[in-house]
Amino acid sequence: MPARSEPYDGPAIVTFAKELEWRRKQAGLSKKDLAEKLGFADSYVGQVELCKNLPSEEFANALDTFFQVDGLFSRLWGRINETRHLSILPPGFPEYLGYEEKANHIRVFSTNLISGLFQTEAYANTIISTTMGSATGKLVAERMERKSIFEQDDPPHTFLVLDESVIRRNVGGKEVMHDQLTHLLEMGRRERCQLQIVPYDTGYHAGLTGSFILLGFEDGPEIAYTESSGEGMLLKQRDRVALQAVTWDLVQGHTLSVEESLAMIRDAMERL
Repeated sequence: MPARSEPYDGPAIVTFAKELEWRRKQAGLSKKDLAEKLGFADSYVGQVELCKNLPSEEFANALDTFFQVDGLFSRLWGRINETRHLSILPPGFPEYLGYEEKANHIRVFSTNLISGLFQTEAYANTIISTTMGSATGKLVAERMERKSIFEQDDPPHTFLVLDESVIRRNVGGKEVMHDQLTHLLEMGRRERCQLQIVPYDTGYHAGLTGSFILLGFEDGPEIAYTESSGEGMLLKQRDRVALQAVTWDLVQGHTLSVEESLAMIRDAMERL
């Protein structure tokens, strides 16, 4: 697996990294020395210690043999593997999920793909399976569980804005996309959900720099979550959240009406 620009923050991954670093230093070895003895690249040893890459089972076994620690690293690797679906989420996203459950209004802008809260299971599976491998099932199930907030007695007021490219892009084939667009139509007819689309002929607009979500609460300030190229960031600083709110206003200023937007989705379905 390639190294990430931001370190993983999963407890098992951090524990593995710290244990590796401590035992390597206790043995008086540099990263290069250890790598040569184990037959791995020294850059890989460094990436694991910095939590920017996940240890392989082979690497864990080699460490157990070399340091003679009775399967310690193998057990840690097992825990990493069990929780891998959480470890590979974008930074800030696990914390964001806790806020999402408590929000009383949600504003979502999607520029490339339909946001997770509004995805069907098949659409989500198409996206997640391309990169997450064996973790796909857990991640899809957790994504579907998030949608339970719409079934609460007092669901959040939700505003979804999509760039037109999102509904025109055929993700997963005609059947998957048809069902996904049908789901959007159903969501758009809900009393507390407003769906609008920014049409192609708008040209450039502020939202094209990346998708984002704004969460509002009864008893606290708004927070924002933004994601681009698979990297996420949770924003709590008032000035940065305010900037996202301004971006939302700029984007929504280009949207079609609700009825025009739903009509465009129906048109996209007919053109599949």
